[in-house]
Amino acid sequence: MKILSIGNSFSQDAHRWLHQLAKLNGHDFYINNLFVGGCSLQTHWEDHEAGNAASSLEINGNLGKTFITIADALKLEDWDIVTLQQASRFSGLWDSYEPYLSNLAQLVKTICPNAQIYFHQTWAYEKDSTHYGFVHYDHDQQKMYDAIVDASEKAAEKLNAPLIPVGRIIQGLRRNLPEFDYGNGGISLNRDGFHLTYDYGRFAAAATWIKKITGKDVFAPKFEDFDPVILEKICNFVNKEIR
Repeated sequence: MKILSIGNSFSQDAHRWLHQLAKLNGHDFYINNLFVGGCSLQTHWEDHEAGNAASSLEINGNLGKTFITIADALKLEDWDIVTLQQASRFSGLWDSYEPYLSNLAQLVKTICPNAQIYFHQTWAYEKDSTHYGFVHYDHDQQKMYDAIVDASEKAAEKLNAPLIPVGRIIQGLRRNLPEFDYGNGGISLNRDGFHLTYDYGRFAAAATWIKKITGKDVFAPKFEDFDPVILEKICNFVNKEIR
């Protein structure tokens, strides 16, 4: 399965373990990420219109060295899936999505008519995040989460696209697994208040993508040097929540 994400560092988080975890679960994923740090839908569209080779092309979770235009990336393969997402600071602000979301979706459909578009739902910042964009949500994680759910569901509905609910899974892990109850001494799933941690945060995102795309349960009896008990809990939660 060939997957291209038109994204930023949040799709970079989701992709880091995606190829490796998919392979462990018997799936052959070839994944490319168009990385521009903090890139919004508007900036991606404006770069396309200007013909800017602004995106670093990352393959199978590895850092990219080649810069490419969105149009040229769409022409690289007969993509099965192309994902879109909003920049994290704007992810709960529906007014920031259009017309750029629809414009990018139309570009994908024109160049890759056989591709299925998915919308990647990103996550709320940590409770004590110092990210400047947190001000849009009054520095309130729950308020940001609710806004992201509302906007991402609108985006998916507008595109008639499946939603990859990473934001919902991350928030659910925070609420339901004591290990990730950060407010009460648990591990944060964010390494800097907004990006996912290199281990369990990124693992949970990859598991969410695999479960949503394949419809099959995700397992990881052994993965890197991560705690297998925690991995099992994450997989069980993802498998239960995504049907």
